[in-house]
Amino acid sequence: MLARKSVALEPRSIAKAAAIALVSGGLLAACAPAGDDTQAAAEAPAPAPAPAAVADATQEEAAPTHAAAGGTVGGDGSEIQLDALTESDVAGAGLGGELACSFSTGDAQTILQATGVVASDDPAQGIVKVSGYVEAVRAPGGFDGMTKNPTFTGQGKTIHIVETGTAIGGGESPPRPATLTYQRADGASRTFEGRWQCGP
Repeated sequence: MLARKSVALEPRSIAKAAAIALVSGGLLAACAPAGDDTQAAAEAPAPAPAPAAVADATQEEAAPTHAAAGGTVGGDGSEIQLDALTESDVAGAGLGGELACSFSTGDAQTILQATGVVASDDPAQGIVKVSGYVEAVRAPGGFDGMTKNPTFTGQGKTIHIVETGTAIGGGESPPRPATLTYQRADGASRTFEGRWQCGP
């Protein structure tokens, strides 16, 4: 009778011992420090940036600004240079018209001169001196068309005059603060600060 009882209890004891061993192993694993894994993760090198991101950054740094000296923006980057007109430049142009308008820079140098007929549909005629060469420009509406923010056009160029303030001083034809923006056919532009004056 005793022998049978001990044989019957043996499998139960083995199962109990195995369960205790499993539970103990799980507890030991849970309590074990994770220093090795954490340290390995900390020492792992940061992932390299994606090739596309590197390419974009390089292109952004290499993009040309196309800004030349003297305030020229856009185009091929070459400077827009307007020289002062001389008396001989104006006389040689043979501008026809009753009354004149001119744009002068802060140093009183005239860089655009134009004339037109009052109450006429004939365009006003003008000149500018671009990098040493006198070139013709025209504006619609005769003299009257030049008195308020006119636009002149010529070969490969457009010139906008915009008044920016009230008349300076008195008289029949006082100058007004204005800007002259020269736009070249290749997309380049440059703005000059100065005065626009029209009259006899």
